[in-house]
Amino acid sequence: LAGDITQKGYEKKRSKLLGAYLPHPPVSADQHTGIIQIKRLEGSMAHERRPPMASSASRYHRRRSSGTRDERYRSDVHTEAVQAALAKHKERKVAVPMPSKRRSLVVQTSMDAYTPPDTSSGSEEEGGQGEGTPTSSQGSIGMEHWISRAIHQGSTTSSSSSSTQSGGSGAAGRLADVLAQTHNHSAPPDVTTYTSEHPVQVERPQVSTVPRTTPKYGNAKLMETGDGVPVSSRVSAKIQQLVNTLKQPRRPPLREFFVDDFEELLEVQQPDPNQPRPEGSQMVAIRGEPLGVVTNWPPSLEAALQRWGTISPKAPCLTTMDTNGKPLYVLTYGKITLFNYSHTYNDQHPIRSCLKSDAFPLLSFHEQVALVFPNNDPAAFMVAFYGCLLAEVVPVPIEVPLTRKDAGSQQIGFLLGSCGVTVALTSDACHKGLPKGPTGEIPQFKGWPKLLWFVTESKHLSKPPRDWFPHIKDANNDTAYIEYKTCKDGSVLGVTVTRIALLTHCQALTQSCGYTEAEIIVNVLDFKKDVGLWHGILTSVMNMMHVISIPYSLMKVNPLSWIQKVCQYKGKVACVKSRDMHWALVAHRDQRDVNLNSLRMLVVADGSNPWSISSCDAFLNVFQSKGLRPEVICPCASSAEALTVAIRRPTDDSNQPPGRGVLSMQGLSYSVIRVDSEERLSVLTVQDVGTVMPGALMCVVKPEGVPQLCRTDEIGELCVCSIATGMSYYGLSGMTKNTFEVFPMTSSGAPISEYPFTRTGLLGFIGPGGLVFVSGKMDGLMVVSGRRHNADDIVATALAVEPMKFVYRGRIAVFSVTVLHDERIVVVAEQRPDSTEEDSFQWMSRVLQAIDSIHNVGVFCLALVPANTLPKTPLGGIHLSETKQLFLEGSLHPCNVLMCPHTCVTNLPKPRQKQPEIGPASVMVGNLVSGKRIAQASGRDLGQIEDNDQARKFLFLSEVLQWRAQTTPDHVLFTLLSSRGTVLSSLTCLQLHKRAEKIAAMLMERGHLQDGDHVALVYPPGIDLVAAFYGCLYAGCVPITVRPPHPQNIATTLPTVKMIVEVSRSACVMTSQVISKLLKSKEASAAVDVRSWPLVLDTDDLPKKKPPQLYKPSNPDTLAYLDFSVSTTGMLAGVKMSHTATSAFCRSIKLQCELYPSREVAICLDPYCGLGFSRGLDLSRVRTCVVVAEERPRIALTQSFSKLFKDLGLHPRAVSTSFGCRVNLAICLQGTSGPDPTTVYVDMRALRHDRVRLVERGSPHSLPLMESGKILPGVRIIIANPETKGPLGDSHLGEIWVHCTHNGSGYFTVYGDEALQSDHFNSHLSFGDTQTVWARTGYLGFLRRTELTDASGERHDALYVVGALDEAMELRGMRYHPIDIETSVIRTHKSIMECAVFPWTNLLVVVVELEGSEQEALDLVPLVTNAVLEEHYLIVGVVVVVDIGVIPINSRGEKQRMHLRDGFLADQLDPIYVAYNM
Repeated sequence: LAGDITQKGYEKKRSKLLGAYLPHPPVSADQHTGIIQIKRLEGSMAHERRPPMASSASRYHRRRSSGTRDERYRSDVHTEAVQAALAKHKERKVAVPMPSKRRSLVVQTSMDAYTPPDTSSGSEEEGGQGEGTPTSSQGSIGMEHWISRAIHQGSTTSSSSSSTQSGGSGAAGRLADVLAQTHNHSAPPDVTTYTSEHPVQVERPQVSTVPRTTPKYGNAKLMETGDGVPVSSRVSAKIQQLVNTLKQPRRPPLREFFVDDFEELLEVQQPDPNQPRPEGSQMVAIRGEPLGVVTNWPPSLEAALQRWGTISPKAPCLTTMDTNGKPLYVLTYGKITLFNYSHTYNDQHPIRSCLKSDAFPLLSFHEQVALVFPNNDPAAFMVAFYGCLLAEVVPVPIEVPLTRKDAGSQQIGFLLGSCGVTVALTSDACHKGLPKGPTGEIPQFKGWPKLLWFVTESKHLSKPPRDWFPHIKDANNDTAYIEYKTCKDGSVLGVTVTRIALLTHCQALTQSCGYTEAEIIVNVLDFKKDVGLWHGILTSVMNMMHVISIPYSLMKVNPLSWIQKVCQYKGKVACVKSRDMHWALVAHRDQRDVNLNSLRMLVVADGSNPWSISSCDAFLNVFQSKGLRPEVICPCASSAEALTVAIRRPTDDSNQPPGRGVLSMQGLSYSVIRVDSEERLSVLTVQDVGTVMPGALMCVVKPEGVPQLCRTDEIGELCVCSIATGMSYYGLSGMTKNTFEVFPMTSSGAPISEYPFTRTGLLGFIGPGGLVFVSGKMDGLMVVSGRRHNADDIVATALAVEPMKFVYRGRIAVFSVTVLHDERIVVVAEQRPDSTEEDSFQWMSRVLQAIDSIHNVGVFCLALVPANTLPKTPLGGIHLSETKQLFLEGSLHPCNVLMCPHTCVTNLPKPRQKQPEIGPASVMVGNLVSGKRIAQASGRDLGQIEDNDQARKFLFLSEVLQWRAQTTPDHVLFTLLSSRGTVLSSLTCLQLHKRAEKIAAMLMERGHLQDGDHVALVYPPGIDLVAAFYGCLYAGCVPITVRPPHPQNIATTLPTVKMIVEVSRSACVMTSQVISKLLKSKEASAAVDVRSWPLVLDTDDLPKKKPPQLYKPSNPDTLAYLDFSVSTTGMLAGVKMSHTATSAFCRSIKLQCELYPSREVAICLDPYCGLGFSRGLDLSRVRTCVVVAEERPRIALTQSFSKLFKDLGLHPRAVSTSFGCRVNLAICLQGTSGPDPTTVYVDMRALRHDRVRLVERGSPHSLPLMESGKILPGVRIIIANPETKGPLGDSHLGEIWVHCTHNGSGYFTVYGDEALQSDHFNSHLSFGDTQTVWARTGYLGFLRRTELTDASGERHDALYVVGALDEAMELRGMRYHPIDIETSVIRTHKSIMECAVFPWTNLLVVVVELEGSEQEALDLVPLVTNAVLEEHYLIVGVVVVVDIGVIPINSRGEKQRMHLRDGFLADQLDPIYVAYNM
């Protein structure tokens, strides 16, 4: 394709491409069938058909502020390909759930976030490769016009319409139509209907969740979820939608992976057997034409300057422009020579130096100096630069720091520091504009060395004597200057260029561009580095040319200025970027007298960006009629390391068309060149960047590994061997070796040359005729699953998806992050200030589809940020590495995020298949299971130790109290303390006995209760509760302790009380007067009917008399009390405790903790269930502080507690934990004697497979586990497989089973579900010791025999609890404990205060509590997803961000994850943000 496509050809091709997708029958506006109407995105080809407009400037500003697309990436073919791909997608309708967002967040991201257009635009990648474009050649007719036409007229096939109206697809698409119709741009309604190929009609009552104004969309249909639970909430509808979306077949088929016995292995991407492979022969290095030495070429640049300054001092060297386009200053060769002498003299004679300062250090030769000049002052820069060359100091040109925290400024400071820069030269105006401290001094910029600022204006310089001339040497190998270069990771390197390389490069440019004396060159580029420096400052002086420098600020005001200057000065050469050509296109309408026939060469500096071709074509198309010849356009390729790599020569022979290549994107991703017809969707059109530079040798090598030559049809990195390249990275010898000292090899391993080559950082190939083609940059390369993708190509595809002109000024950043051993693509775009939630979501879903179709790669994360918020480079492009840094640390503050881990992550380990366990047939010898010791352990024996104990005679607690009341009546049993630590009341043995008698009398008289009746005790913790408990025992009733309702929260706490009273079949409720009034209050009757309570007795006024006789149980196995509690999974159950168990329990604890009558015990526990009811924490002079852990001990908590109270004399070994559960209230408890509790580190990956593998502290995937105290006397423990009930070996993970006298005797349930009871309380092993009756604790753990000895002299067996079976989640066949995932999540960001996870329909839902501003909510989504993927190999399905305090926690401090799940599904959490990961 030479030139441009004709209108007729275009129409023909368009109809062919889109014929299959255009709707034929007209669709009425209310049908909403979700048909995507494809219309042409009008582009640079349609310029001529536009209606003429008003004045250019006003139109330019109007259009510019509309924030449009970056034309560097403009290609009509590509735009059509994207639209066609999207049309294909609409056939596979998939409803994508839209994220839910709190209203305040929606409002925040609207117009308030809009800041006025700033100095810049564009989406340049690092190195300033084009600063984007703020305008577009789109039609000027408003967007609304097209929407209304699309709605009212039905389908339109007009080729000039400029939008594509399409929904995400399915429900989202139809929703888009409704929104467009109603113009309701507030918070969008939720997507609730789920559309499959044929919409499913569910005949069920419909529950409305949205006002009835839009009846068609407001009804969330009741749906069966994956668990078969009917749920009628918006949330579950969305989750269902997500599940259905994820059921869609994924493109990369997952191969069968293999699993090592001990390790989950990540899937290694196998190469595709059908992938294209290079087939050509090995390439040959290409040599440029010889560098013809012209006799009068100067021996160095300084010599050239001196020669012109002497021969023709009046010749203009540089003209600078002000912002009105008027010449500001003309620097002649005579002046520049004089100034330079002053500079050099002052640099070499600092005593008479400037700034009235005598502290200015003497600059030694070859020392580095920073040049800090603004973009609008090339004259001052040029003088300073040549002054440094003459004085033989090394200039380091850098950007002007505007604030203390410029993006990337810290890295520049690091470069200056590593170059040893101590002096900065700057202009007066720039010096005045630098940020100043309170005393007027220039502050130290972050990361910068201490600098002396030196102003270079002539008034500050002393004149050199008449007879003084600098000594001018010939060019040698000393460093001439250092050019900075920003890497992919944001670090800044300094490339050193020697004097001989500088001179040779100027000679090569002069020869290839055909420069002659006194030619006029118009330069729009940055003159401090790269092409702008080489042509506009260096080569121009060598040839005594006249440079017209156009500052960036003038281009912003008047984009046509450079073309006007070419006409005005009859410029022969212009140096521009494709962005400048595009700007000129937009603004050229009113220029009548443009004539470009003086131009013989138009250097396109970013010709190495393959997307520059469209700007070149469009520019030629428009300006050919204004005298521009096609052969004038000369793209060049350059890099900081290799300087100019290739440039197209300005030929007079217009018959030789420039080279074009239409390459298949699929081939390119495998680094293979496959020429494609433009019929295919995914192609990249590249133009040649001319031939190799004079005197240089070029070859193409494989980008990774050994620098081996590529084949002729293979893409690789271009390498150049020439004098005119950079020499090194300053101070970095290792990196220098890899870049500047490369020896390419043939396939046999022989080097192709004895001279080293320099890597250019450009990817491409050498085509026929020695033409060089560049397809991308190494810095923009992303290798995903073994295929290579170029960031620029993905930006181009995203920009082609613009039905609404959605992206603000085309500002898109694309980079990759490494998650789970592969690169993942992240796209960040600035959205227009006026875009609605629906626009955003629609654009995001379409970008995903387009990138998927065209590049065959998934986007891991797509984030939208408000306009003008991404960090900028000095010329206004996007600072890519800084953006990536913000993304990774969670400070990007996006206003919309869409994560697609389900589609992208294809290297997860294989879901686990359960292995058959060892059966009874395996060899079991004594206590060994297949070669391992059986995991069993026991505490001391209770029987032999207690013979001398008086209390041994008494079987019942009530008898013990009676005996105590007689023998030690005044011994204080209980003391109640206030929150300040003062004693509120106390109770001696006798007082307790007396009080219990009165309560027993009251129960018999007023309550008319029989033996064995159940009594609910509803008291706050304290002495009344204890007295009521013993009163019940005296009366022969069975007490049930119940937590009283919370007066501030009656509605939720009272029903629980009522439920326990009902389920426990209590005949009577005993309570205090205050609570008894509360039960009958108005608030309470709203929650529970007052008449439904059984008899309520208050114990504040007790009868005076004693009961006739105290009850004595006939059988020790009868019920003593019921222990009711709600588990973390929300199950309410009462455990029956017999008198035998109760006494044994107390004896066991007494023994373990060595409790004597004189010892004080502080109880800080809930006295309603479990351990807290039976005893407390033994802090007798703080010997032991026991943390009661229902689950795995929390190490961090115990350690920080010890640290906190260390200064108060708390011994760290005194802090330990206990373990108890439903079937047995106390299994382990750290006693006073016995070894210290140990901590081990286990591999989390092995735990998921129910295996224990001990690892060193700090190894990856390690999890610390603390021993749960010492096993109590009389307790036996064994570890059994929960499924097969077989015993397990030492250090195997299984369920903890316990056998002891104080086990509970069963569940007390209304329905008496015997199966449940017998299983939990009376289990037998399936083989081995099948006689013993065990109780199952429901907790997973393991026993490990340690090297320590316990009190009895035996080796100590430590019990480690891993977590509850009820709480554990089975995902992908592996067992996960929520606490582990939650720990990983909490670590990801400082604002996450708490986290809870639960599974729902095989999806993992993560709920995080956010402390901080709501704007941080969306930062958490990618961080949480990444952390869980990296550490647990799990894909998060839904991330919910909520306020602090939303995750419910019970009185024991345990998270109620099931309540949270129910609240989430019933839509009761009021989340800040809900993200559904795709």
